[in-house]
Amino acid sequence: MKTLWRDLRSHIRADFRPDLYVAIALWLTFLLSVNYYLNLEDSYIDTFQNDPRWPVLYFGLYATAYYGSVWLWTHFHRRPDVWTNRSFWLRSGTALVCYSIYAGFYAHVAWSQQLFDGQAFVFLYYCLRNLQSVLTIVLPLFLFYKLVDRQPSSFYGMTPKRKGLVLYALMLALMVPLITLASFQPDFLASYPTYKDTGANEIFNVPEWVTALVYELCYGWDFVPTELMFRGFLVIGMSRVLGRGAILPMVVWYCCIHFGRPLGEAVSSVFGGYLLGVLALSTRSIWGGLLIHIGIAWGMEIAAFLQQA
Repeated sequence: MKTLWRDLRSHIRADFRPDLYVAIALWLTFLLSVNYYLNLEDSYIDTFQNDPRWPVLYFGLYATAYYGSVWLWTHFHRRPDVWTNRSFWLRSGTALVCYSIYAGFYAHVAWSQQLFDGQAFVFLYYCLRNLQSVLTIVLPLFLFYKLVDRQPSSFYGMTPKRKGLVLYALMLALMVPLITLASFQPDFLASYPTYKDTGANEIFNVPEWVTALVYELCYGWDFVPTELMFRGFLVIGMSRVLGRGAILPMVVWYCCIHFGRPLGEAVSSVFGGYLLGVLALSTRSIWGGLLIHIGIAWGMEIAAFLQQA
């Protein structure tokens, strides 16, 4: 644990510039203000659901957030060479296209209707929505890793490592009282639990806890490609181009994927994303982030279930 805290301090000493960090904070404040004042994602982008323009709009949002942050980093660190680096455009373009398609993916709607003649449409819709990342994120990044990177190292941090697990477990434990407190808030209960009773257990003739468990496993899986993309591909993979500078642009983009959530969750994602990015770069593994991410997600589900009991 001491090693990771030392790595965090070393990263901050090497990367921190007051002007850069203030500029990034102002850029984040602008993006957050535009989204939550105009309700940009919920009231505009998401009105194009099941429309080919939906992923295009997400691409515009994410590309603006990410490239704006990269520009700030290159400006303050005097690194204009990044913009002529073919590897940077190939990596960032791949990430933006994959995640935008993932965010605006809607083929699972038809799949859900076709399976079981649509009788379990809602349940299958939510499960397949979480599993579609296998096609939209995991497979494309694996092909990129095999065909473009061709590195003998692990698949963007997917190899488990013991380094830092105690610290990650401590961080997760510290979140328990915060989750408990949040579970008493109306806006929290408006969003959680994400599992809803769809009557699928009656269709499959099983107890409801079975369908709830299947859903929660699918829900938990969805955090694997999230960590793979943001801490794996955009930090561990992009560090080959930007070095430590890969973290701040990742954090800004990571905040943007929380725009449909309560404002407090979006703001907290900035600090969580930064810390997990630094630790992923230090350990060259995303497993600690997976432990925290899935642990918090399931913790919020459990807390909401208990409030409903």
